[in-house]
Amino acid sequence: VQLQASGGGSVLAGGSLRLSCAASGNIYNLNSMGWFRQAPGQQRELVARTSSADRSTYADSVKDRFTISRDNAKNTVTLQMNNLKPEDTAVYYCNVVYLLRDYWGQGTQVTVSS
Repeated sequence: VQLQASGGGSVLAGGSLRLSCAASGNIYNLNSMGWFRQAPGQQRELVARTSSADRSTYADSVKDRFTISRDNAKNTVTLQMNNLKPEDTAVYYCNVVYLLRDYWGQGTQVTVSS
């Protein structure tokens, strides 16, 4: 499984960004698809993920601001981030689980300035 992430960048607080991730390879019926993030000096943490049954889980810190969605036909997952805050600044990583294995995309930087 190969993951290609896009999006990210720099934005002022209150702004929006959209992250997308496409999975490719000889894959069928991906399990969990989601996003994690890691700020400098911090551990990687879950931001949001969605199951194959389209059930979504969010970190408390992003609820009501971020929305995750997936397109099973295209094997893509998107994270819409609204009302961004400086504390959302981090490297964001796409993650998928397939056949009980974790796969990670390259990180993409999100920087929110006040």
